[in-house]
Amino acid sequence: MSFNIALSGIAAAQKDLNTTANNIANVNTIGFKESRAEFADVYANSIFSNSKTAVGGGATTTQVAQQFHQGSLQFTSNSLDMAISGGGFFVTSSELGSQDQSYTRAGAFKVDSSNYMVDSAGNFLQGFPVDEDGNSTSVSLTTTQPIKIPDTAGSPVQTGNVGLQMNLNVSETALDPANFNPADSDTFNNSTSVTIYDSLGESHIMTTYFVKPTNGSYTGESNWVAFYAVDGDPVDVASGPGTYSTDTDGDSIADGTGTVSAANPGGAAGTWSGAVLKFNSVGAYTGSDPAIITTEALGTGGAGALGPGADGTQTLTIKFNSPTQYSSPFEVTELTQDGITVGRLTNVGIGSDGLITASYSNGSTVPLSRVALVRFANEQGLTQVGNTSWKASLDSGAALAGEANSGTFGSIRSSALEQSNVDLTTELVDLISAQRNFQANSRTLEVNNTLNQTILQIR
Repeated sequence: MSFNIALSGIAAAQKDLNTTANNIANVNTIGFKESRAEFADVYANSIFSNSKTAVGGGATTTQVAQQFHQGSLQFTSNSLDMAISGGGFFVTSSELGSQDQSYTRAGAFKVDSSNYMVDSAGNFLQGFPVDEDGNSTSVSLTTTQPIKIPDTAGSPVQTGNVGLQMNLNVSETALDPANFNPADSDTFNNSTSVTIYDSLGESHIMTTYFVKPTNGSYTGESNWVAFYAVDGDPVDVASGPGTYSTDTDGDSIADGTGTVSAANPGGAAGTWSGAVLKFNSVGAYTGSDPAIITTEALGTGGAGALGPGADGTQTLTIKFNSPTQYSSPFEVTELTQDGITVGRLTNVGIGSDGLITASYSNGSTVPLSRVALVRFANEQGLTQVGNTSWKASLDSGAALAGEANSGTFGSIRSSALEQSNVDLTTELVDLISAQRNFQANSRTLEVNNTLNQTILQIR
């Protein structure tokens, strides 16, 4: 009997040593949770035995329980690294479309060859689908999907509208619009450019040239002319602010708002039409605000401006938002356009609520997914499967899914990893204690052996 008691003590001490050694071995393992060996005494009794004189049968291991308290955070330079500050687990699956899910606190994720977010073992990180505003469309665990980060964004959108706000210097030298030539800076007063896109996503430079016309000033008002070119090719104005008024006084410009024409540079046939902007004596634009100018189709008036295959019917609507004419230098305070080209991935951001957004070179920011978190009624009932992962069991209860920063779920810290929650100092003390316990039980076994030997030698 005493042999068995000593052996059970040695086995318990060995289990304690093994548990402590495993904790120490994983002191630098990301997302690792320390374990604690829990023991109970062995005691056998019956209704006919004398409990006052009964002796216990030794010790047994009841459970090696993992401790899920928070580990410290280690910050990194990888935006895909994530740490959960608070409760919850990440959800991963071993294959695309698989519902065989495992759960982890290790957030060292990366992108595989197919642009999916995976851990070091190739398991796919799961997320909730989101709409275009980044709101989750479902928070059910059955609707989670592997998170994919596309390296391109969307289809190109051709430019349709250009916004422009500027001040034109009233003190500029007056020029004759009929002599306008974009290749000769002496024939215009100022210019500004913006990148626009055709239907194929190809970029083009649209330039607006401003000319202060000779004999273009009238009682209490003055005019400016705006000409347009795309990649240096002329783009005629189809309509300008107000109604075109025929020139009746030989001053080379319409007396009201409307359009004027200049000979195409280089002696080309035809004319190059521009829009007329009128300002009053205090420098304010006198037409409707904003001043709206529409160009002819870029494939006609701007022949050669678009490449093969692009939509030749594309037109541009230029909106001058509250233009002014003051005695101050030419200044552009707003210049926008609504076209986009195909974007290349430039950055990935992850919010504290788990929303993953991708930024692209075309200026678009696209919400991709929201990292799914789960919790359990009994975390210590989870089954360890290695790779710092667990699976649900009957003891743990079913996985309950939710979003970060909601309810009992913690927040997600991007560019951070949760370190092991092992306290090395405590483990070294436990190691000494387990060693002494092992030695004491070994001594008990040795004493039992000596007593038996003594009895066998009695003659």
